[in-house]
Amino acid sequence: MSDLLDHPTAIRSGEELDLAKLEPYLRSHFPDETGPLQIRQFPSGHSNLTYSLHLGARELVLRRPPFGSKVKSAHDMSREFRVLSKLHLAYSPAPEVLFYCDDDSIVGAPFYVMEPIHGIILRRQLPPGLDFPAGRARQLSASFVDNLVRLHRVDFASVGLADLGRPEGYLERQVYGWTERYYASKTHDYSEVEKICAWMQHHMPSTSVVSLVHNDYKYDNVVLDSADITNIVGVLDWEMCTIGDPLTDLGTALAYWVDATDSQELQQNCWGPTNYPGSLTRAEVAHHYARETGWDASNIAFYLAFARFKLAVIVQQIYYRYHRGVTKDERFASMPERIQILLRASLHCAQTGRI
Repeated sequence: MSDLLDHPTAIRSGEELDLAKLEPYLRSHFPDETGPLQIRQFPSGHSNLTYSLHLGARELVLRRPPFGSKVKSAHDMSREFRVLSKLHLAYSPAPEVLFYCDDDSIVGAPFYVMEPIHGIILRRQLPPGLDFPAGRARQLSASFVDNLVRLHRVDFASVGLADLGRPEGYLERQVYGWTERYYASKTHDYSEVEKICAWMQHHMPSTSVVSLVHNDYKYDNVVLDSADITNIVGVLDWEMCTIGDPLTDLGTALAYWVDATDSQELQQNCWGPTNYPGSLTRAEVAHHYARETGWDASNIAFYLAFARFKLAVIVQQIYYRYHRGVTKDERFASMPERIQILLRASLHCAQTGRI
């Protein structure tokens, strides 16, 4: 299924890298590579930018912050590099990083370089020709949950990441922080925001377990083995990884998970083939996770409501750059509609307690 692998494309306008500065820097790390430098871009990300590099026969991947980002803490390349440099040996789906550069003069921002992970990435539409029967869909969705459980079982202290975050008060800081981020990047008035924020303040559960938290776990951030798509070989986009309440990770996964029976409006927020016949439902995902971990997930409606609100804020932050003309990526023009859908879904979950 090599034709189904995730492939880079041409670099988007305004997101080009300066080859005259980057090439000598790379050659200082790989002096034996004599072939030309070629650069393409992975097109699907909305946050940190990811480029495919070929330096002669050597294949590499470069990650840098988005151009014109207002939220520097969300794009800390040194932090992301440090996480991956320690995590890869304990959790093999995490990419293997090679080096970090804090010299802004090379590509205009700090960046790091890592080894590529080859495989299939499932997005809104399945790749043409991919066989995806109900049994395979169910097995993949179970593997997706099992892989999240595997991450949450990593002993973060033993791999040197105990100082990555402050688990005490994590959930409270998350709710407060994402509320602040919304107002800092506000462009439209959404009546749901104040209601959701008030509800979260009054219904916040206590945290009983802490773990590594990926914070953006979804189908199009996992890389699947091309020989067996139910086998996860990579997990991407670690920019928001921290230590905290693992149920926030489950909530995030559920916020991206659209059931076949969901409204047509929610179907627009589909981030993978979660609504295909055979796939676990959101309720089944939560039950599978609770069974495998032995942890109490009875308050999962709170975590889903919060996750949908958080996703709305992330989309709002991205749209803010487009709204101000910092980026001209036309994919961002329709984001207010997506923000509205997420906020309505968050409020509905809060008011009904149903996931």
